Amino acid sequence: MRKKSSTNTLNKKNLEADCGMAYTMAILSGRWKLSILAFLIDGKLRYGELKKKLPAISERMLITQLKELQADGLITRIAYPEIPPRVEYQLTEKGATLKSILIELEKWGELHKEG
Repeated sequence: MRKKSSTNTLNKKNLEADCGMAYTMAILSGRWKLSILAFLIDGKLRYGELKKKLPAISERMLITQLKELQADGLITRIAYPEIPPRVEYQLTEKGATLKSILIELEKWGELHKEG
């Protein structure tokens, strides 16, 4: 955790403010965020469904990544007042604008990955 007033934090903030690519990479950085977004392209998913699609992710990490994506306005969390509780995640309008980018990243990765 860096201090908000550190030179490193201020440089990162300035770079993200001045460079769209740096801002995009900061929003999408995280081992699981791109996969979560890609799974949500096809529609709403419950927490358990996301967990099944990402079996190697820990509960804590999935919750953290979902909260960050929600805070950045890319996904929305829908909690239904039922017993047992039901929660679904879906892309927001802002998140849906990433669809073509995510598809192209997938194509590029398939074309260039080793093995």
